[in-house]
Amino acid sequence: MKNQNKIKNVVFAALFLAGFLAFDANPAPSSALEAPEENSLLIAQNNSILPVSNPPLARVVKRVPVVITAYSSSPMETDEDPFTTAAGTRVRDGVVANNLLYFGTRIRFPELYGDKIFVVEDRMASYKGYYHFDIWFENRQEALNFGTKNTYIEILN
Repeated sequence: MKNQNKIKNVVFAALFLAGFLAFDANPAPSSALEAPEENSLLIAQNNSILPVSNPPLARVVKRVPVVITAYSSSPMETDEDPFTTAAGTRVRDGVVANNLLYFGTRIRFPELYGDKIFVVEDRMASYKGYYHFDIWFENRQEALNFGTKNTYIEILN
């Protein structure tokens, strides 16, 4: 029974996320120039490739209301290795934990941090659900001072 519930939760999360990422809340205006998402080339009029010194700006795919808390690398807040994320990376400024979005998903908290980009690289206790995010802080006191906030995130392409 528990395994069936886990499977249902994973399937629901995958379907929900697929719908999330397929919806384009802010489609890019059409023009003669189109910038690819992940490299540094610019395609002009569908047939010319030009080098670009700055990668294209991140585009908002979806805005979602969420609850935000904070955590640190203190042993009471983490598991075996407090300085390694669930994605296998080292904790650092800009790392967030969430149970819904894929590792590597880039997000912003515009009401709190403006244009600063965060990356989902960690997970949380399952009881926190899908719409709860934890921002990593260097020390426990900073995390406690952050408290709990209700805001929204912007999921980026």
